[in-house]
Order: sequence, then C-alpha cells, then structure tokens
Amino acid sequence: MASTDWKEDVASDEATRFESYASLFVQKQREAAKNGAATRALHAKQNVGLEGELEIASDVPAEANHGLFARPGRYRALVRFSNGAPARQSDRAPDVRGIAVKLFGVDGTKIIPGMEDATTQDLLAIRTSALPLRNAQEFMALVRVARPQALLPIRLMAALGVRRGIAIIRAALGGLRAPQRPLAATSYYSAVPIMLGPHAIQFAFIARDTAEPVKLATPDALGAGLADTVRTTAVTYDMKIRFFSDAATTPIEDASVEWSSPWVTVGTLTLPVQDPSSPRGKRVNDLIEQLSFDPWHARADMRPLGNIMRARNVAYRASTQERKAAAEPRDYPAFE
Repeated sequence: MASTDWKEDVASDEATRFESYASLFVQKQREAAKNGAATRALHAKQNVGLEGELEIASDVPAEANHGLFARPGRYRALVRFSNGAPARQSDRAPDVRGIAVKLFGVDGTKIIPGMEDATTQDLLAIRTSALPLRNAQEFMALVRVARPQALLPIRLMAALGVRRGIAIIRAALGGLRAPQRPLAATSYYSAVPIMLGPHAIQFAFIARDTAEPVKLATPDALGAGLADTVRTTAVTYDMKIRFFSDAATTPIEDASVEWSSPWVTVGTLTLPVQDPSSPRGKRVNDLIEQLSFDPWHARADMRPLGNIMRARNVAYRASTQERKAAAEPRDYPAFE
C-alpha cells in the first residue's frame, strides 16, 4: 500500500561533503580531458541518441495523479543511451548501462535555480533496480580506490571494512556481469527514489522486446544494434512506478535495498522508426551528446530523494559546467 509517511535523513555536514565529492569528479574530468575538452564525469560513452515520445496513460492509479502523471498526455523526448564508465571504453567491457530521457513541453516550476521556468524535464535510469552501494559515502569510497583495478578489493575493504567491502564487490559484479540483452530489450530503473506529490516512488522503463542476451561482436555493438532496430521497427518501453510503503522494505536513504512494492504502469516510452545515420539522425545524436541530463532538472513536485540523489544535485551541476554542456533548449529542436 502506498504511504506518505516517508522522510529523508539529512546529515548536518552533507553540504560540505557533497561539495568535496563534486570537486573530486571535476578533477577527474580534467585529468581525463583530451585536447582540453572535458567529457562527462560518468556515462561518458554515448551508445546512440534518438528521438522518442512519452505517453502518459489515461488510467493511472489515483495515488499517481501528480506531477507528469496528473493527466494523460504526450511529451516529445530526446533519449540518450550510454555506458556508465568515465571513459569511452568498449561495449564488451562489463559496465553500467544507462538511459537518459529529456522531455519537452513539461509545465510546472522546476527545481534548479535559474531554470524554474524551463519547459523540459530529465529522467535518468540504469540497468539494475538497486545499487550495490548504500549511499554517496560508499560510492565515493569506491571511486577513490578504483585505480589500479587489481588493488580495488583490498583497498575497498580497508576503507569500508571486510564484510561491507565484499558485499559491495559481489553486488557490483552481479550487475556488471549480467547477460547483456540488446538495448531495445534492456529495462532501466531509477534505482533511487523521487517525490511524486505527497508520495515517494521509484520509476522504470520496462522493455517490451524480450530478445535473448547477445554476444557483442564489436566495441560499439550496443548502439549499432539499436540503430539498426529503429530503422525499421519502433521500440517501446512501459513506464512503471512503485510506491514507498514503509522504511524497512522501501527505504529512502539506503540505495542498496531492492524495493518490494509492486510496479504499476503509468505510460509508454516509444522510440519511433528513424534513421540514426541520416542527416537528421546525426544532428539528433550530436545534440544529445552536447546536452546535459540531470535528475534534479525536474518539476518541484517530482524532487529527487535520498542521500545518493542529494549528492548528485551537486556533482551533476559541477560536471555540466566543467564540460560546458549546451544550453537547455526551451522548445523541441528543429532538426531539418
């Protein structure tokens, strides 16, 4: 049962710590910059950028009648598929897979200062429905010990304790090494919560395509495969949400816990037939690569929640500014 009795636990020193985390990411961006041009701190490799549309269903549950889901409607979208690593590595390497959706024509006051009147909203999700890490502190501990990779397990256990270090490594490897389905058949999850009016929810884009896992034949096989698919066939994901019910089974602050509440469908995300190799398709892909996608670029009644999300509020902005992302568009771009 959906409950509104959720709350965040904000530590008094969070703001200072999160600023230091953001500074570390900017430092890593600068170290990885090629010819002086910084890339994203994470999800550096864009598999492919495509046009899409999110349709909100007319029969969403009463509890979901808030934010984007307050009424039926359609939103044009730009959709970025990516690998999670901070470097543009081969698709064959174990990695996080992500989707970022920028919706157009979204009303309501937005959260980020200076962008309150924006008509866009971003939705970000990854391939796993929970994280191996509880909070931002654990995430940053992993970032700090990630190189050299051979020493990562020992250094992580030294930083977080043997038991917790082993648990994180096992959970991370389980997600990274999961069989890779084509992107058209891969489902994506917010993995951490956001507000929806008085409720707290997680959301997901669940693929309708049920294709079996594939062996990646080339370093860029994921994007190439999805591009081939949308040249002839529309790709559809059901957008689903699940509600906070209680602090034990649907925690706000612990991102490592898989929420147990049931999923309900609130809409569909469709990638229509399009040719990514056409002049229009290339312009779409290039613009998406330049844009920023930020979970905090959202309606005020859909504010991100929890420790991980609060840390992202600082880190994403710093990363976006460092790489000089394109200005936020107000209207859907003309790609002709």
